[in-house]
Amino acid sequence: MPKIFNPDGTFDDVDHINFYLFNGPDIFVKSRSTPICPVPKMIAGNRPTDNGNLILSEDEKNYFVKKYPNAEKFIRICIGGKDFLHNEKRYCLWLVDATPDEINKNKFIYERVKAVKEFRLKSSSAKTRKDSEIPHLFQKIVQPKENFLFIPQVSSERREYIPIGFLSSEIISLDPNLIIPDANLFHFGILTSKVHMIWTKTVCGRLKSDYRYSAKIVYNNFVWMRVEFIDYAELIMAAEKILKVRKNYPDASLADLYDEITMPKELRAAHRKVDKIVMKIYNYDESWSEEEIATDLLERYKFLIDYQAGKYPAEKNNFEEE
Repeated sequence: MPKIFNPDGTFDDVDHINFYLFNGPDIFVKSRSTPICPVPKMIAGNRPTDNGNLILSEDEKNYFVKKYPNAEKFIRICIGGKDFLHNEKRYCLWLVDATPDEINKNKFIYERVKAVKEFRLKSSSAKTRKDSEIPHLFQKIVQPKENFLFIPQVSSERREYIPIGFLSSEIISLDPNLIIPDANLFHFGILTSKVHMIWTKTVCGRLKSDYRYSAKIVYNNFVWMRVEFIDYAELIMAAEKILKVRKNYPDASLADLYDEITMPKELRAAHRKVDKIVMKIYNYDESWSEEEIATDLLERYKFLIDYQAGKYPAEKNNFEEE
């Protein structure tokens, strides 16, 4: 019989080790291009494909603004996963509304755009070579017009929670990090909860040992529950509390706030409140282990997949009612 090693040095007998390396059902989560439940779509951020020519450091941005003050409107903050987690600043040339003469008359912009064109023309990708015809633009533009939820693609496994948060539509998100343009505080609360973290740890990919979050595996396959209005309202208030606590530490990065050594007591308490509400929504209580929750989430996923494939009659669709 297989055995599992415990941190105290003992071994436990287990009946079966599944694909996700715990004693649970043989349910394999497959890649999906759309969410399994009716929730907002998660997409990757904007892709420059520019060899760095549309991205500016703080010094480059300061030089540009000093030399071309009238063109400052073309500078936007841009953010990747590391920037988001560590409060680091980068900028980009965002030329969506730039006219040909504005590009031509600005030597700094013109040279950068010219370098993008030359870089794309050398690509082995026909699509990228085609996009050399619009070198002043990011190759993929998905920037929301309203504030959006940002999820870093890679996050340390040492964190109890993956730090996520809302960003202004004025900030340019960079792929391969992920955004949800239509997310609200309810979605934020579920995604930052212990329940969703257990799902993420179970099914996500890894970069070395760090979590590698994805839309197609993690988000799109997560089963969302129908929620009573009182629980919905309570979760929104608890989720908002997390964001308010973060604002009490304006000089701390999210990496600081979510480090297991330095996480503020009130931030952890705010997360615990969200955890309690989400556990209630999913009909879990404090006695449930992470393995039991992971097993139940996989089974909910399997039921919903089978139901959508027509394997159960309509009257048995109770996955949302639990």
